[in-house]
Amino acid sequence: MHFPRIQFNKNLPDRRLARILGIIGLAPFVLISLTCWVVHPGWLGAFIRGQLAYGTALLAFMGGIHWGAAVVTHDMSAEQTKKVLMWGVAPPLAAWIAVLIDIGLGFAVMMACFIITNHFDKRFYKWYHMPEWLLLLRSRLTTVIVASLLLTFLAVNIRG
Repeated sequence: MHFPRIQFNKNLPDRRLARILGIIGLAPFVLISLTCWVVHPGWLGAFIRGQLAYGTALLAFMGGIHWGAAVVTHDMSAEQTKKVLMWGVAPPLAAWIAVLIDIGLGFAVMMACFIITNHFDKRFYKWYHMPEWLLLLRSRLTTVIVASLLLTFLAVNIRG
């Protein structure tokens, strides 16, 4: 049986909607990071938990993209499909560990998760025939996320 190559939504107006939603998705990271520099130090714990929890949710979403793509991309080999399905569960599991361990190490693990996920996305998105602009958007969003996590970590260690 032969399946047609996947076709992406041509109704996405100049990729603008994807960019806007990506920026909106950054808001919790950026706002929490900035807030950690100005709130009373007694509140920092709540903001740390909030940022790590949101990071976990976002990494679960990013892993889920691979499951969805594996289901609809019919020209991957069985080995490629197996790899992307296995990879799809790695980011949320690693993020979950980041939430459970020491906060300092947890932030390091969370930052590493986003960097490594972006690296694997560059490889696997090609298998799904995802457009180049999406990889560029993902890399830019990842940069802001990692910077926000780092700034939060610094704020907590300087102010806490």
